[in-house]
Amino acid sequence: MFDQAMARIAGRFRRVEPRATARAYLLGLLSGVERKNCWRLAEQAGHARPGPMQRLLRTARWDADAVRDEVRPYAVERLGTDGGVLIVDETGFVKKGRSSAGVQRQYTGTAGRIENSQVGVFLAYATSRGQALIDRRLYLPEHSWCCDAERRDAAGVPGDVQFATKPRLAWEMIAAALDAGVEAPWVTGDEAYGQDPQFRAALEARGTGYVLAVACSVRVRINSGRTPVRADTVAGRLPEAAWHRQSAGAGV
Repeated sequence: MFDQAMARIAGRFRRVEPRATARAYLLGLLSGVERKNCWRLAEQAGHARPGPMQRLLRTARWDADAVRDEVRPYAVERLGTDGGVLIVDETGFVKKGRSSAGVQRQYTGTAGRIENSQVGVFLAYATSRGQALIDRRLYLPEHSWCCDAERRDAAGVPGDVQFATKPRLAWEMIAAALDAGVEAPWVTGDEAYGQDPQFRAALEARGTGYVLAVACSVRVRINSGRTPVRADTVAGRLPEAAWHRQSAGAGV
């Protein structure tokens, strides 16, 4: 299966060296190496130094979006379309220094607190067969990055990249997946996305169902009612028989 996936994206690397390094890099990510930095992944691949891994990520010419466009249909083909669901979530990458694109002190669930970190928004596709990440966007903070031309230039941020909220980034990925033919009648996500009315409105306009967490204080309209009602009030009006406990996994 791994060889099939590599064959799918091999043509996106014009030269043999980055193609071979990409293969070794991915095998390293899938390995049991504890800290997956370039040094450790190079050691795992039998390289004397991390240079090839670093060049792959920093200077080698390959189109990450083009690779994504190959991986996305491959994942859907392998997982099938029966009951497909798109899942949006974010994760943080703890960093030192201030040079990495998008890095600043911000909350990250990775550490469970405010840390110097990058934050990425990710889109996964899931069916009864399994799940796979099919897209990603880097969150670029507005004031500390989008409005700082010198800092953007130093980090290599393209000039056409503008500020977008995390729900907006999530919607862009969902729209791109649906436009590419991914069959997913439902989207799910946590409160960071459920509380954004524009995100919910975009899904409704697209005719895509959603199950999104919201704060208990969020006001919603029920059955086209004129007066919004608090979410916890709506839930409290339902009889006990309307609720069904579902398992999210072993022991949960």
